[in-house]
Amino acid sequence: MGEIEDGEADHITTDVQGQKCALVCECTAPESVSGKDNLPFLNAVLKNPVCKLYRFPTSDNKWMRIREQMSESILSFHIPKELISLHIKEDLCRNQELKELGELSPHWDNLRKNVLTHCDQMVNMYQGILKELSKETGSSFKSSSSKGERTLEFVPVNLHLQRMHVHSPHLKDALYDVITVGAPAAHFQGFKNGGLRKLLHRFETERRNTEYQFIYYSPENTAKAKEVLSNINQLQPLIATYADLLLNSASQHSPDSLKNSLKMLSEKTELFVHAFKDQLVRSALLALYTARPGGILKKPPSPKNSTEESSPQDPPPPMKRQDSIPHHSDYDEEEWDRVWANVGKSLNCIIAMVDKLIERDGGSGGSSSSKNEEKDPSLVDSVITHPREDWYEQLYPLILTLKDCMGEVVNRAKQSLTFVLLQELAYSLPQCLMLTLRRDIVFSQALAGLVCGFIIKLHASLHDPGFLQQLHTVGLVVQYEGLLSTYSDEIGMLEDMAVGISDLKKVTFKITEAKSNDVLPVITGRREHYVVEVKLPARMFESLPLQIKEGQLLHVYPVLFNVGINEQQTLAERFGDVSLQESINQENFELLKEYYTIFMEKMPPDYISHFQEQNDLKGLLENLHQNIQAKKRKNVEIMWLAATICRKLNGIRFTCCKSAKDRTSMSVTLEQCSILRDEHQLHKDFFIRALDCMRRQTQGALNESDDPETGCLTDNKPTSRHFYPVALLLVSSHLLVVWLILSLALLLAKYQ
Repeated sequence: MGEIEDGEADHITTDVQGQKCALVCECTAPESVSGKDNLPFLNAVLKNPVCKLYRFPTSDNKWMRIREQMSESILSFHIPKELISLHIKEDLCRNQELKELGELSPHWDNLRKNVLTHCDQMVNMYQGILKELSKETGSSFKSSSSKGERTLEFVPVNLHLQRMHVHSPHLKDALYDVITVGAPAAHFQGFKNGGLRKLLHRFETERRNTEYQFIYYSPENTAKAKEVLSNINQLQPLIATYADLLLNSASQHSPDSLKNSLKMLSEKTELFVHAFKDQLVRSALLALYTARPGGILKKPPSPKNSTEESSPQDPPPPMKRQDSIPHHSDYDEEEWDRVWANVGKSLNCIIAMVDKLIERDGGSGGSSSSKNEEKDPSLVDSVITHPREDWYEQLYPLILTLKDCMGEVVNRAKQSLTFVLLQELAYSLPQCLMLTLRRDIVFSQALAGLVCGFIIKLHASLHDPGFLQQLHTVGLVVQYEGLLSTYSDEIGMLEDMAVGISDLKKVTFKITEAKSNDVLPVITGRREHYVVEVKLPARMFESLPLQIKEGQLLHVYPVLFNVGINEQQTLAERFGDVSLQESINQENFELLKEYYTIFMEKMPPDYISHFQEQNDLKGLLENLHQNIQAKKRKNVEIMWLAATICRKLNGIRFTCCKSAKDRTSMSVTLEQCSILRDEHQLHKDFFIRALDCMRRQTQGALNESDDPETGCLTDNKPTSRHFYPVALLLVSSHLLVVWLILSLALLLAKYQ
């Protein structure tokens, strides 16, 4: 869709029922974009708009005006650069934690050195890619011809906004947005061995069944270890800050300030303690003990999930290790419980002291009834206060004890969980890191499109109270329409795309007030969880609900429905396998149905009653399910139903094919004309003509004499216009043969 040129103005005249009716297509300069689109917020995201104006008759012989706009987005390069910077920071931090793991036995120490060597190479490669991306100053999108370039791997292909603004004589103006982008895929890496969906499954199966010398942790446990490490890194400095605030309040002798500081300290410390309740930390400590010089158990520790104590289906493989095997009694498993519990006890001592100080000062009593009920009563008796001493002097030793206990917990937990991450990297080092690279590439492309779509949707619906309530109450559904075939390399592309879109569930959004003219989004987080900060100008930010202004995280629910429509899909359906497409559609239907259930449960009853009157979503979902189950060849009804449901749910629409050009443009223009017909009463005799008019503009403007439907065919008409439209070839492979024969016959006739 993105690679078109702005041609000359088109004026097409047709004679319908004896009357001259004009279909007007006029090119407009970017300056003529409406005032709404000229807001600095939107202009900071969209660039180089190409605009067309159309006028089509309605069923009652009036005129509707359509303004079609296609824009590039600078987020195509901005988001990948933000993401790569985060990857570099995360990997450098992980490498440092591996170095600080302490003394290990020769076996594990050699593995660690090998891992660090490969990880350093990966960081250097990411830094090189970031440096090359920073040099890009030309176009704000990546063309399809560049999709195989290594330095542009992280950049999405042909990311554009396709917007249709309809001004109807009877209905209020309406706006329809579709984000068009090439399927997120690692084109430079190639698809010889398949895409991410197949590669990840194969890698995990081999890890589970291998007898290599490492401890197997499931992907869930590995993700949990990363989550706990991230929580540690966030909470430890926060607790230290709130502890200092408590001491500052004590030095000022302010009871109210003291209680507020204690409340914040208590909340963060409880989160800190809760982070270590998972059984994974205990098993990781035991595993690390066995990896120290001279330490080994008869059986490797079996990591357990937080939701279940054991997993009998996936027992860890046996480890081949040293001969000296001490007994379990060599390791004191209760020591970790004592160290971990000391943090909570230290906090309870601080709470008891604060209560005593405020009580002696004639304050309101305890800091909170819940805390008084939870803490040990003996702690209150053990705290001896001295009225003549300063509050600061009495709290300082307790704060110091809390920090020391917390430091001991952090040190042990960090080392043990870093050892868990070492297991993931220790097995099949090159393959593991290459899978990480491939997943980062695909996710970067998918995230750039998502952030662009979210910002556009937010801007278009900023004054819709129902949408804003839905945004912070439920979240937004993000529907991807895939047009990839299940044949040859496009199978790998579809496998990449399915994983990349599924990974978008790890993304949340937060809307903040812009403090300067820089309104570009900022990304924070790690590979398992990202937060995208969207900045709004002050005037727009003030119109948001309180929950959003207070920083509530906003969730998205990505779903993908794919229907191959080209001639390669015909071959796949007749001689190949379409099970990948069927399974993806079925899995994502369940996700869409789940979102609909949450939507109906969480939205207010008055909104739901009004919503149900306007939309028959339940019927549409049932129809979609039936079409998915039908397994009909090239069932485009799936795409239309999914798109309709997405629009009715205020979702974000994406259309993707290999390069976001031919198939994408055919689909988007068909969808636009279908909307004009179904929602805005486009005259039935003008559906095909409106479709042809829009599609001509996607391929460059044509002169009036080039349109065979006007009846004005000239002798100097280009020979290429004799050929049948390429779109007809999507119907059946038999037409390809017919097309070749007729084309050859026409060429022979011309030159005889």
